[in-house]
Amino acid sequence: MLRPFLHKSALALTMFVGAASLTGCGYHVAGSATHVPANVRTLAVPIFKTNVLQYRTEVALTDATIRELNTRTKYRITSSDDPESADATLTGTILTETIAPLTYDPSTGSTSSYLIQVTAKIVLTARDGHVLYQNDKLSFREQYQSTQDLSAFIQEDSAAVRRLSRDMASEIVADILNSF
Repeated sequence: MLRPFLHKSALALTMFVGAASLTGCGYHVAGSATHVPANVRTLAVPIFKTNVLQYRTEVALTDATIRELNTRTKYRITSSDDPESADATLTGTILTETIAPLTYDPSTGSTSSYLIQVTAKIVLTARDGHVLYQNDKLSFREQYQSTQDLSAFIQEDSAAVRRLSRDMASEIVADILNSF
């Protein structure tokens, strides 16, 4: 008497699990972009624009983004400014870049570390002008130490910009590929 009930319950549970697995779970093949149509095979990534006075941040972020796209996708990447040269174009603009003192050396009162923050706008546009992906305020921070020994002074902010650019590029490509 209890056996037919258990059998029906087990059958119903199996059917439910089977139906749920057919609907998908959000996973997709690595390197396939959910924001990018299947017919896109070539991405143009021209050097990002900048609205700031700091030197070469736009180049560092563009280079890091191209490297990340080459590593994580199967798209052919070009650096052309011509939107007709590729199936889609990824553009970026550095909106802000600030460097602020973060910590101070109590014995000298001089700054011992800084915080750099970069905000950028990223847009992926299809050849026909349709926006496939857009993030108007992608923001990242990176801390770096200042050199206290002036005779061996090494400017650390460019290394911090490169690290920050790698992190931003990773986030850009992840957003485009995963659409989360």
